[in-house]
Amino acid sequence: MKRVFSGVQPTGNLHLGNYLGAIKNWVAIQNDYDCIYCIVDLHAVTVAQDPKELRSNTREVTAGLLAAGVEPKNCIIFNQSRVREHANLAWLFNCITPLGWLNRMTQFKEKAGKKKDNAFLGLYAYPVLMAADILLYKATHVPVGEDQKQHLELARDIAGAFNNNFGMEYFPLPEPIILEEAARVMSLRDGKNKMSKSDSSDMSRINLTDDADTIRKKIRKARTDSVSGMSFDLVNRPESTNLLEIYSALSNESKNSVAERYSHIQFSEFKDELADLIVDKISPISMEIKRLSADSSYIDSVLDDGANKATAIAEEVLSGAQELFGFLAPQE
Repeated sequence: MKRVFSGVQPTGNLHLGNYLGAIKNWVAIQNDYDCIYCIVDLHAVTVAQDPKELRSNTREVTAGLLAAGVEPKNCIIFNQSRVREHANLAWLFNCITPLGWLNRMTQFKEKAGKKKDNAFLGLYAYPVLMAADILLYKATHVPVGEDQKQHLELARDIAGAFNNNFGMEYFPLPEPIILEEAARVMSLRDGKNKMSKSDSSDMSRINLTDDADTIRKKIRKARTDSVSGMSFDLVNRPESTNLLEIYSALSNESKNSVAERYSHIQFSEFKDELADLIVDKISPISMEIKRLSADSSYIDSVLDDGANKATAIAEEVLSGAQELFGFLAPQE
């Protein structure tokens, strides 16, 4: 069976954008692929983290994945730092990755901005760790968003360089997995910016832990324009487009069908129907997150079991890579 690897940052407070952009698809493919899902806490510490909050966020994200339908019996779920082979393989890849490849990575430039000389090495080199995450399990496929395609290309380049260096096809060249179009969910307060936890306004997003009344309030107050009717027009009507995108993604109804059905309806009426749909889809997840979060020992047991399964795969792959490099293996 083809193997999928995908990771999510332990930012806590999962929102509708996380669900429609990634988690919904994770659930959809878990029975068709050998899936490995990772809470990437090593990536999280490329920026300063409060230790207590990081642990809490890791559990909260795990609860969100489980509540949304990711099933530990069908896939592996673990937090990255529990499997030390990730960092070990990343170091080997650091030793064969040209600086020029990393200099082309646009996300470092975006995140470091004008302070790149004071940015930490971890932020600069994390695309190599991302490649190690994928290749440590010899994943054949990776679900990627538009902003992650460059990282997958780097993983393929590193795998190719490793294979060429040692004259064998040790690592597969992972392919982007082709899923149904994932919704690009934007802020409810500004249709030109992505929905994000980092937005100072909680009204800008639908959190997966929001109750029904909160969801209805946020949708009712979502920013709109003065044009009559609903339509997809990303340039001129980003807010209308965003709300229609959300409806289409949650209802599994085509964009064209949704646009046609609501082309003559007022925003207020559409918002009521959208709020009903979100409540119907998200409220069960919200209740399950709260139930799971009350039992941290269960969440920890899921992560422990996943880490043990991941380690069993990772040890063998890393051992083979180290042997090719010429490292002495421990005596049995």
